[in-house]
Amino acid sequence: MLNYLWAGMIIVGVVYAAFTGRMPDITNAALDSSKEAIALCITMMGVMSFWVGLMEIADKAGIVKSLSWKMRPLIRFLFPDMPKGHPAEEHITTNIIANVLGLGWAATPAGLKAMDELGKLEEERRRGILPGPVRRRGTASNEMCTFLILNISSLQLIPVNVIAYRSQYGSVNPTAIVGPGILATAVSTGVAVVFCKVMDCKKRRV
Repeated sequence: MLNYLWAGMIIVGVVYAAFTGRMPDITNAALDSSKEAIALCITMMGVMSFWVGLMEIADKAGIVKSLSWKMRPLIRFLFPDMPKGHPAEEHITTNIIANVLGLGWAATPAGLKAMDELGKLEEERRRGILPGPVRRRGTASNEMCTFLILNISSLQLIPVNVIAYRSQYGSVNPTAIVGPGILATAVSTGVAVVFCKVMDCKKRRV
């Protein structure tokens, strides 16, 4: 759908420019935007490398595992049907930590691994190897839905991406977004947790 939307906007813009005699403006804008896109990619690549490197150091130093242990009560609250010590716990914790730090790039691999482990958990439930509610094949489990909602609405203490964008485009105070970002993501995360718990209670009553 987005492909059609963007293609339509480009076509409309080119046609309008052709009828109004502004084709040179379209050409200049395309060249300037291309140069700006490359500059932005280089900036974001540096930011990404720095923070992802820090996450790797934290992982190798055992900090992630330590935080995973300390966050276990929260994980148990959010995912009550997930067996204790399941491999998905560490990936979920890493994803949450990365999201809190505003590291969407570092959060994505951990999120994919967590979903893979949750898929294996659901398959083990279908085979009767592990206890727990079983959904139809092809239907996401409660843990999958909860994790996806939390990942999308995640609390961010340091919105690294937005700060980098604001700095790239000449903002006087790039970090001014931190306060509003914390407030907005705290509200979205709180709503997400309440929604997941309400839906989980409804499913248990069925």
